Amino acid sequence: MTSELESSVQYYARLFPVQFTRANGAFLWDIEGRRYTDFFAGAGTINYGHNPDHIIDAVIGYLRDDGIVHSLDMNTRARTEFMDAFNRTILEPRDLSYRFLFPGPAGANAVEAALKLARKATGRSRVAYFSGAFHGMSLGALSVSDAAFARQGAGVSLPDTVRLPFDDDSPEAIDELQAAWAEHFGQEPPAGVIVESFQCDGGMRAASAPWLRALQRLCQQSDVPLIVDDIQAGNGRTGTFFSFERADIVPDIVCLSKSLGGAGFPLSLVLVSDHFDSLGAGQHTGTFRGFNLSFVAGAAALSAWQENTFEESISAKGQIVDEVLQRIADARPDVYADYRGYGLAHGLICKSGDFARMLSAKLFDAGIIAETCGPSGSVLKTMPPLTIEEDVLQEALGTLERVSTAL
Repeated sequence: MTSELESSVQYYARLFPVQFTRANGAFLWDIEGRRYTDFFAGAGTINYGHNPDHIIDAVIGYLRDDGIVHSLDMNTRARTEFMDAFNRTILEPRDLSYRFLFPGPAGANAVEAALKLARKATGRSRVAYFSGAFHGMSLGALSVSDAAFARQGAGVSLPDTVRLPFDDDSPEAIDELQAAWAEHFGQEPPAGVIVESFQCDGGMRAASAPWLRALQRLCQQSDVPLIVDDIQAGNGRTGTFFSFERADIVPDIVCLSKSLGGAGFPLSLVLVSDHFDSLGAGQHTGTFRGFNLSFVAGAAALSAWQENTFEESISAKGQIVDEVLQRIADARPDVYADYRGYGLAHGLICKSGDFARMLSAKLFDAGIIAETCGPSGSVLKTMPPLTIEEDVLQEALGTLERVSTAL
C-alpha cells in the first residue's frame, strides 16, 4: 500500500502493504484490527518494545512540566540527565571513557560526524570500510557502504574510501585482512577504519573476536582511529550493550542511534576518545542535535541495564531462537543453507533471494513482520524486541517454523 502523493522511494510499505494504526510491546495492529508480531523492530529501533509504559510516562511527564523540547546543543536538564545515566549505567561498568558528540537525530548523522572526526584528527582523507557494510544513506555514509543499489542512488562518485574484506569465518581471514591493509595502506595509513562488528544489513554476519582484535592492532600501529558502527547491532541487540564487547576491544569512536532513543524517539550519539576529539566548537552542528524528548526517553530506557537480568533474558531468548532456526535449517536443507546470530539478532540463510522474499511475504500473511537482508536479500532477519515475552516469542517462532518448513 503506497500513496499516490508519496515519492516512489517509499520502501517498507511495499513489503508490508497495510496501514498500521497502533503498537504495543511486540505487536502492531493494522486498520482492519489484525495483529502482527514484530520480528523487525524498526530495523533495530524498537529494542525495548513499542510504547513501553515507563518510557512513555517519562516523556508525557516531561511535557506536562513544560520541559524544553528543542534547544540546539544548549545545556538542558534532560540532556545532562541522559549523559549522566549513560555514563553511570553503560560506560563506567565497562571501564570505558568517552566524550559525547550529539550529531543529529539519525544514525547516518553519527557516521558523518565520525568520518569528519577521523579525517580532521589525522589530516588524511581515505577511510577503510568492509565488504557487506551498510552505514546509511547520506553521501558520506554511502561512501563507506557496500550496497551497490544504494550507492547508485547517490548520483555522484563516492571517493576517498577503500573497501577491505570482512571476516568470512575462514582460517585465512586475518591473513587476508593484513594483506589488503598492506596493499592499500603500505605507503600511507588511512584516516580511519569503520566497521560493524556485527553486520545486520550485510546478512547477520559477526566478525570473530580474533579478527576484530587483529583489526584493532593494525589501527593502533599507525595511530588510525577505529570506528565501530553499533547503530543497529548495539543497544543490546546481540546480547551485550555494545556488539564489540565479546571481542574485548575498545574502539576509538563508536556510533550509536536507533534504540538509543528508547521507544523510537530519534537520537544518535558519537562516543569519541579524547585523542580523536578533533572538531572545534561549531565544526559539526545541526538543528535537532538536542532533541530533549529523545534524551528523556533514552534515559528511561537505560533503566533496563541497571540489572544483569536484562542481559540474561536476552541470552535465554536467543537460545530459544537458535533451537528453532536450527530445526528449520535441518528440516529443509534443500532451501536453507544455515542460520547464524547472537542475542536476538539472527538470520535464516536461504539459498536464494527470491525464496527469502517469498518467505517474508508468507510470514506477513501469517502475522509475522520480518524483512530480508544480506547478499541478494537471501537472509531472513529475525529481530524481535528484546523485551518480548517468552510465550509471545514461542508462539511467533511456532508460526515461523510452520511457514518455513511448509514452503
